[in-house]
Amino acid sequence: MDYKDTLLLPKTSFPMRGNLPNNEPKRYNKWFEDGIYEKMKKNRQGRDSFTLHDGPPYANGDIHIGHALNKTLKDMIIKYHYFQGKSVRYTPGWDCHGLPIEQKVEEKIGKEKKDALPISKFRELCRNHAQKFVNLQKEEFIKLGVVADWNNPYLTMDFKFEANIYRTLCDIAKEGLIVERSKPIFWSWAAETALAEAEVEYHDKQDYSLYVAFELSDESKEKLGINEKASLVIWTTTPWTLPSNVAIALNPDEKYILTTNGYIVAKSRINALLEEGVLDSVDIKKEFSSKELEHLKAINPLNSRESYVILGDFVELDGGTGAVHSAPGHGEVDYFASLAYNLPVIMPVDTKGCYDESVKGLELLPNADDFVGMHVFKANEPIIELLGDAVLKVDKFTHSYPYCWRTKKPVIYRATKQFFIAIDKPIKSKDNKTLREIAQKGIDDTTFYPDWGRNRIGSMVENRPDWCISRQRTWGVPIAFFRRKDTKELILDEKVLNFVAMIFEHKGCDAWYDLPIEELLYPGSGLDPKNLEKVTDVLDVWFDSGSTWNAVLKSRNYDAGEFPADMYLEGSDQHRGWFQSSLLVSSAINGFAPYKNILTHGFTVDEKGEKMSKSKGNVVAPQEITKKMGSEILRLWVALSDYSTDLRISDNILKQTSEQYRKIRNSFRFLLANLDGLEAILDVEKFGQLDRWILAKAKVTFDEVNNSFAEYDFSRGFSLLNNFLTNELSGIYMDLCKDRLYCDAKESLTRQGAQSAMYLIAKSMLALVAPVLTYTADEILEHAPEIFKGDMQDIFDLEYEALPEVSSDLNSELLISARERFFEAIDQLRKDKVVKTTLELAIVGDSTQFGIKESKDLEDWFGVSEFINSSDSEILASFEANGKSYNIIKASGAKCPRCWRFTSKSEDELCPRCSEVLK
Repeated sequence: MDYKDTLLLPKTSFPMRGNLPNNEPKRYNKWFEDGIYEKMKKNRQGRDSFTLHDGPPYANGDIHIGHALNKTLKDMIIKYHYFQGKSVRYTPGWDCHGLPIEQKVEEKIGKEKKDALPISKFRELCRNHAQKFVNLQKEEFIKLGVVADWNNPYLTMDFKFEANIYRTLCDIAKEGLIVERSKPIFWSWAAETALAEAEVEYHDKQDYSLYVAFELSDESKEKLGINEKASLVIWTTTPWTLPSNVAIALNPDEKYILTTNGYIVAKSRINALLEEGVLDSVDIKKEFSSKELEHLKAINPLNSRESYVILGDFVELDGGTGAVHSAPGHGEVDYFASLAYNLPVIMPVDTKGCYDESVKGLELLPNADDFVGMHVFKANEPIIELLGDAVLKVDKFTHSYPYCWRTKKPVIYRATKQFFIAIDKPIKSKDNKTLREIAQKGIDDTTFYPDWGRNRIGSMVENRPDWCISRQRTWGVPIAFFRRKDTKELILDEKVLNFVAMIFEHKGCDAWYDLPIEELLYPGSGLDPKNLEKVTDVLDVWFDSGSTWNAVLKSRNYDAGEFPADMYLEGSDQHRGWFQSSLLVSSAINGFAPYKNILTHGFTVDEKGEKMSKSKGNVVAPQEITKKMGSEILRLWVALSDYSTDLRISDNILKQTSEQYRKIRNSFRFLLANLDGLEAILDVEKFGQLDRWILAKAKVTFDEVNNSFAEYDFSRGFSLLNNFLTNELSGIYMDLCKDRLYCDAKESLTRQGAQSAMYLIAKSMLALVAPVLTYTADEILEHAPEIFKGDMQDIFDLEYEALPEVSSDLNSELLISARERFFEAIDQLRKDKVVKTTLELAIVGDSTQFGIKESKDLEDWFGVSEFINSSDSEILASFEANGKSYNIIKASGAKCPRCWRFTSKSEDELCPRCSEVLK
């Protein structure tokens, strides 16, 4: 007789292979069409909320692996809170204004055509460009399995959004924090615009190291009682700024000496200058305090203009001469020092980084005609040549220098009239606290993942200058203020500002360029339009994104969640970008941070930890991963990676991730398949010892996994889960259960206990993995038996339930150790083909120390047919457990033709258990 048909073999329609690249898009599209996000909102109505406010990616180009990492991590966190029972909100957004889009459109149509177009027409082209990439990126994010309010995303270029960005600016202006002044700022000559701190990155650059002698004026020499040559020696790395020199700064606490050959330097620097070959003698003729030299004048050898001697704490003595060339138009420190001495700010450089006509008008350079229109970086050599004998030493060196993060060109400091948000001005409505103080308190009140993010953003806020928010560009939200033509005073009347905001809400910011002042001005303002002019600058795009909390969360134009947001999540570069701009804008208006938690992730690098680049051929594109492997593999890679540092990715790493995925998938498949025929869940009290053991182990593991996920430590959580799957669940329990599942009676407590344990483990584990492997979890539920599925239509009807508390009296450490030693002992028996299966074997020894009451459970634990106290049979092998010795012998019975255990009287006769089952 063929007994196969009498066995209760596992049965499931859940396929072993996922065929992810083909099947994922179908399911994702169905989610989107069925309105899964709306269903999620409905399912958790009235529950505690969790709001993740999306940091907007830039609407320019395809998504890259960094985008995929970012959006997947956000999706995992949103879904984690959802499956934990919370009402979640995630409104995706896009940053649509700014220079890169403007440059792309200009490249496409040409500069000549751009200049010929009306501003609003060019802005329309920029808007169309941004919309194209919003649509493209949206589709790519959906293919990653990211669930969000895709039907109602926020775009910073939408009319209502632009109006709210402008209202946010007006709110800050009402606090008195918007100031306008000429000040040296980072200037991108390549993009012809001012740059904020967040738009600057640092790279190595080769520059000149130049020592120049500035002869003291005759009047100054007379005051010092000097009759011969006496020159202050300055050091500079930017010869091109020497035409704009107005001062020489000295250290206020240093002594200065005049050498016998007529040079004045800091006393503490003379030996170093001798070694470097700047001075050829250190014989001291005279010594002065810096105070004695203050207010004297030296002569600029380049143009014979006077240079004022000032004191400044910023003058350091670990290099140079202790005398610093100061050009307030080209340096922030120089600028602030010049204010104290009421010195002029000279700025002879135009927007393109070239000398303008003022080098002639102010006689800043000899042969000035040769320099007009010359780029400043090309002027270094001719200027050094013009200095002649005043140059004591010239050299080149490499140092860290600021670059424009978009054009990748070195920037300059350039004094221009710009709008700033004052960081250290007391705010009356905020108890006279400064914006810096409020922001620092906001950092203290925020939880950071990882915690080092607090110090990173904290040091940046502590040391940051005023925020330059104006840009001389076209595609952005205009700083839509009116200015009096006669006095240049800004009009900040609330009704005037509100009227402009209302126009923007209905017509967009283009109205600022299209409509005349008469139509933009509030009718009851009492102002004469003829005496007004428009400010033409646009806002820094960091202000756009920094005000999204207002336009998205507070405006109620979106169902986007609560304010302040529970979480902001971006790459670690956003400590100086979006995290900080959002903090400053919210602190200025609300007096607190716009977020409760900040999570930052690292950057993606290749397998060797190197930056990805097309030239290296090591770029990993998310689109290729989804086509070849499926988005689930990419999502699992995110979960398995430690996002607090840079994340490595490569084909090899993704193949390893695929193996992990298969392990998880097949574990679920085994569990589902063995639930077939289960009609009721057994009470835990009726579970056998082994079922209680695995449930207790799963309970401890799942609680720990859940705690890790709650702290957003997905890599640790999945490591714990994988260890449990590999070692206890599939490594032991699934294996030892097969006999009772397949061969015991369908209604037996032993079989129902194992099925019930598997049911509870599968259901709890499914909710744990669902935030990451949502597609697979949904597929599992689709193929699950009715007892498991219940009235759930899809995975989004599932909510995590912790496993019940259950006690286990098994000494699992001893049992697992003994099992390992047993399999080590029989390894040679298998190699020598003495046995094919462990069921041919029996173990002889003291069974009491293992604490397993049912002998069948102990036999199943080791996978043998017998466990007996004594025997005279031939010993095939032996092992020790807890100091006791156990012998391995051949089982005494014959092989049962149904269950294959060696417990029958003869090979054509069923064992007692199988006989009972088939009665």
